Amino acid sequence: MPPRYLKKAPRTASSDSASVTETVQAILDDIERGGEAAARRYAEQFDRYSGNLVVTPDEIERAAKTLPQKLKDDIWFAHDNVRKFAEAQKGTLGDVEIEIVPGLVAGQKTIPCQAAGCYVPGGRYSHVASAIMTVTTAKVAGCRHISVCSPPRPDVGISPAIIFAADLCGADTILAMGGVQGVASMTYGLFGLPPADILVGPGNQFVAEAKRILFGRVGIDMFAGPTDSLILADKNADAEIVAADLVGQAEHGYNSPVWLVTDSRQVAEAVIAAVPRLIAALPNLNRENAEAAWRDYAEVVLCDNRDEMAAAADDYAPEHLSVQAGDLDWWLGRLQCYGSLFLGEQTTVAFGDKASGTNHVLPTSGAARYTGGLSVHKFMKIVTWQRGTAEGVRPVAEATARISRLEGMEGHARTADIRLHKYFPGENFDLSATD
Repeated sequence: MPPRYLKKAPRTASSDSASVTETVQAILDDIERGGEAAARRYAEQFDRYSGNLVVTPDEIERAAKTLPQKLKDDIWFAHDNVRKFAEAQKGTLGDVEIEIVPGLVAGQKTIPCQAAGCYVPGGRYSHVASAIMTVTTAKVAGCRHISVCSPPRPDVGISPAIIFAADLCGADTILAMGGVQGVASMTYGLFGLPPADILVGPGNQFVAEAKRILFGRVGIDMFAGPTDSLILADKNADAEIVAADLVGQAEHGYNSPVWLVTDSRQVAEAVIAAVPRLIAALPNLNRENAEAAWRDYAEVVLCDNRDEMAAAADDYAPEHLSVQAGDLDWWLGRLQCYGSLFLGEQTTVAFGDKASGTNHVLPTSGAARYTGGLSVHKFMKIVTWQRGTAEGVRPVAEATARISRLEGMEGHARTADIRLHKYFPGENFDLSATD
C-alpha cells in the first residue's frame, strides 16, 4: 500500500515564491555602477541605518563588554566544536601524486580560496550561530581574508553577539550591512574589502537570489530556499518530543516545511494533536511563523514499514533529517538524501543548528539529492598538475593525436605531433585517426 497523508500541505515553497529576480538584478547593477555611494544609499533605505558601516576594533571591544560571560563561554564552546569538526573534514583532503605511466606523473593540490564573504542574518533573529558556522569553517580552510556582512538594527548597528562571534571565529572585516547591498559589497570589493571569491551563509529570498545571480562571477555555497525538516518516527517514538522538534523548526518562517513520516498511526495522531498546543505556547513572532508553517506547509505521512519510510525520506531529500526509531545503524546505512542526519532522540536539529559541531548551512528544497552542506571543502579548490619525460609522454602523445583527429581537432593533434617529432627524430608514427 502506498504511503497515506494524514496531513497534506496545501502549499509548497516553490508554488508560493514570488520572483524577485528583476528587483535584485537592478540593485546589483546599480551598486556595481555606483560603488560605495550606491551601497550606502540602499543601506539607508533597506536597513534604515546610516551609522558606521565597517565595524572598528573599538566597536568590537565594546560589543564584547556588553555580553554576559556565560554567553561568551557558550559561543566559545560552539566555535570550538565547529572548528574541531572542520579540522577533521580538512584532514580528509590532501595532495596526491601518482605515476600514471612510467615517466608521466600527475598530481592533485588543494588550495583555499583567497577571499570569503560570509552573510550572517540579523534581522528577524540574530543568527550568532551562522557567524560561527561560516567564519570558523572558512578560517580552518585557510582563506586569507574573511569578510562578514550582517544587517544592522535601525539606528543601532549589528547585534553585539554577532560581532563578538564573527571576531572570535576569525573575521577580518565586519560590515554593518544586510540584504543585496551587503552581498554586492563583498562581491565587488567595496569599503576596503578584497572582492570575494566565494559567498556563503543563509539569508532571505533577496540574499539567496543575489547569490544565484552572482554565481559564476563568484562561487557560492548553494542555492537556498526556506529551511525544511523531516522526522522519521516509529511506534516507540515519544510523540511529545517529535511534536516539539517539528515546532522548533517551523518557527524559522511562515514557509518553512516540516514533515513527519511514521509507520504508527497512534504516534501520528498524537503528534498532530500536540503541535497546536506547543505552537500556542511560543512567543508572538515565533508563534505566527510556526502556525503558518504548520497550517500551510506541514505534512504527516503514514507508511506500512521502515523501508517505505526510508524511501519517502529520500523522496523529500530534506535539509534536516531526524530518526526517532529503533536500529539506528540500519537507518544510517539506508538513508541517502539529506543535508544533515540526526540519529536518535538524544540528538535534535537545534543541536546541529547551534553548537554540536556539524555545519548548519545545508541544502534545502530537495537539493540534498545532489549536494551536501557547507564544509571546509567548499572553500577549497582541488586542482591538478602533471609533468613527464619524453619517454613517458610518448604513448600519451600518440593517443592524443589519434583521438584529436577522430574528433576533427587538428590543432590539438599537431601539439602532440610536434613533440613526438622533436623527442624522437627520424621515427615513423601512425598518428591518423583511421587504420
